[in-house]
Amino acid sequence: MSDLALLTAVLVASFLLTGVLKKVAFRIHLIDLPIARSAHVVPMPVGGGLSIVLLFLMVTSYYFVLGTIPLREFMALSGGAMIAIVGLFDDLNHLDIHWRVPVQFLAAIWSVWWLGNVPSISIGEFVLNVHWLLNGLAVLALVWLINLYNFMDGIDGLAGGQLVFVTAASSTLATINADQTLALLSGVLLAAGAGFLVWNWAPAKIFMGDVGSGFIGFTVGVFALFSMHHGSMTVWTWVILLAVFITDTTVTVIRRCVSGQKWLEGHSTHAYQNAARRYKSHSKVTITVVLINCIWLAPLAWLSVRQPQLGGYLAFIALVPLSLLATILKAGKSVEVALLPP
Repeated sequence: MSDLALLTAVLVASFLLTGVLKKVAFRIHLIDLPIARSAHVVPMPVGGGLSIVLLFLMVTSYYFVLGTIPLREFMALSGGAMIAIVGLFDDLNHLDIHWRVPVQFLAAIWSVWWLGNVPSISIGEFVLNVHWLLNGLAVLALVWLINLYNFMDGIDGLAGGQLVFVTAASSTLATINADQTLALLSGVLLAAGAGFLVWNWAPAKIFMGDVGSGFIGFTVGVFALFSMHHGSMTVWTWVILLAVFITDTTVTVIRRCVSGQKWLEGHSTHAYQNAARRYKSHSKVTITVVLINCIWLAPLAWLSVRQPQLGGYLAFIALVPLSLLATILKAGKSVEVALLPP
């Protein structure tokens, strides 16, 4: 089977499997009940991201058997299975953070260990090449991405739309730089995410759930490490591609900490959530993020690949206006929460 045919099959299978999950979710108690900070007004099936997890792991296993994916990279990706399992239990039983975080660190350490020392990072004229520090930062970054993606999965279509953008961009940029392995893996995750997104676009018929959001955040982080080891992209390209999620989450967490709020507690004070309430629409916010990604961030990411020595500066250019936007939208500020339709 050709790669294109397989990716098409993944897209169709993701659409069909997500539809099946939607039908059985109520039977197996994969339900998200609306609470005061929810962005929906009726019980919704959750766990639709399981279709992304299963299909990605199946296809990557197939490519590993074919010899397309080397052992160390396949094993690094396998850490995502741990994240997905914990996420699924969390969707079913709401696991305490004291169970989730240790597994997240274990999976991150596992993946970084299999890949070996993280390549040096250039920050302007300064080059960071202290391996123990880089490896530690990589572990922290993977754990942060797991939770970041979970934080940003709060309105219809946003997390799924971001997945499609990031994987489409990484597949394209990897192809330009002849990184065929990363291009193929990004294509598989893109196809699986697109099939799910059909059901998750506003008004959503099923939610991604922690099983999907944590797995996606982790896997995208591993992709970033792949590209650094392959020499096809720097970390700054990934910072640019994920800039909307990074700025919203970071500004929110900082402002909640400064104001004395417990940032680990559930809340709905992210910039995108405030925007959805202000404009009374999920789709408007999601489409705006898509436009920002395509018009503002994609060109900067492309330039960071063409001129990698400018990557840190380009990431700064990408992040600053988005941080200001998050501040304008009062990210991290406690506001009156009302349930709203998508």
